[in-house]
Amino acid sequence: MLDYIVVGFGLSGLSFVEQLDLAGKSYKVYENYSQKSSRVAGGLYNPVILKRFTLAWQGDKHMEEAVPFYKHIETKLQQSFVSQLPVLRRFNAVEEQNAWFEASDKPFLNEFLSSELIRNTNSALEIPYQFGKVKHTGRINIEVMLSSYIEYLKTNNNFENSSFEHDKVILKEDHVEYDGIKAKNIVFAEGFGVKNNPFFNYLPLYGNKGEYIVIKSKALKLQDAVKSSIFIIPLGEDVYKVGATYNNKDKSPEITSVAREELQKKLERFMCVEYEVIDQVAGIRPTVRDRKPLIGTHPKYQNMHILNGLGSRGILIGPTVAKELYASIEKRIPLDQEIDIKRFEALR
Repeated sequence: MLDYIVVGFGLSGLSFVEQLDLAGKSYKVYENYSQKSSRVAGGLYNPVILKRFTLAWQGDKHMEEAVPFYKHIETKLQQSFVSQLPVLRRFNAVEEQNAWFEASDKPFLNEFLSSELIRNTNSALEIPYQFGKVKHTGRINIEVMLSSYIEYLKTNNNFENSSFEHDKVILKEDHVEYDGIKAKNIVFAEGFGVKNNPFFNYLPLYGNKGEYIVIKSKALKLQDAVKSSIFIIPLGEDVYKVGATYNNKDKSPEITSVAREELQKKLERFMCVEYEVIDQVAGIRPTVRDRKPLIGTHPKYQNMHILNGLGSRGILIGPTVAKELYASIEKRIPLDQEIDIKRFEALR
């Protein structure tokens, strides 16, 4: 009898599995690589919504939890995937500069928004109204982190590379059975794939498709991440990730020429050097109508749980909500009503 079966291994799955590892629990992970939103994400950790200069939902709390969490995993796996990376917000008008100054004086935001504007010295970029700098930001190389953790799981025989067949789940009073394995609990961390989960597909997870292009430009010479209408994120060796798009109508996993053209058009509004598009990636973000995660226990089956709906800030939110879900299962600590799936019980 295992303690847990975990279905899905993106940012939410990794965050929960690490809680199990820390607690010495036994588990098996099932992952088929069908959901790509974690793997294609830009990987920036940043608690500020840079469109409106506001703090993201519990952004300071999540930052405090997330950064040490990823650094711990980095040490545990003996890999390097956490790096500091300043984020510079490009202003489009004097009014935006003034709004930035007002925001930087507010409680909580003054910890993250520098009150000193930065003049542009990079001739590859057109920046007429200077930059605002976000402090304490960085980047996680999510693809390296996930693949390294999967190798760790394989070493301990805790990983199964296969599609999970929900109709094969056998529910018992005090455990679940699947494919010959018994476990006290099962946690679904499937991202947008939860739409195919008959136990939780009543939840209002809509999905939002995001696409990035990857460019190469020897002339850009950018050391910091730059945010305008899109992000330019330096990856090293003159390679940059540019994006992302937001499309809540297209739920296909394929890249599109429409998204590529949109990103290039936005990029060329303020970047004035040559570049080459060398890759394009797409993923469906697991987004919820109230913009809060979907965390909790099934209303009928008490050994069945969900960790989902992390949206575009999963890298920040994941460690905190995984810890809270674990505490609710093992210690019966009630979940915050804002994230508990009980708020959607009427939809069943």
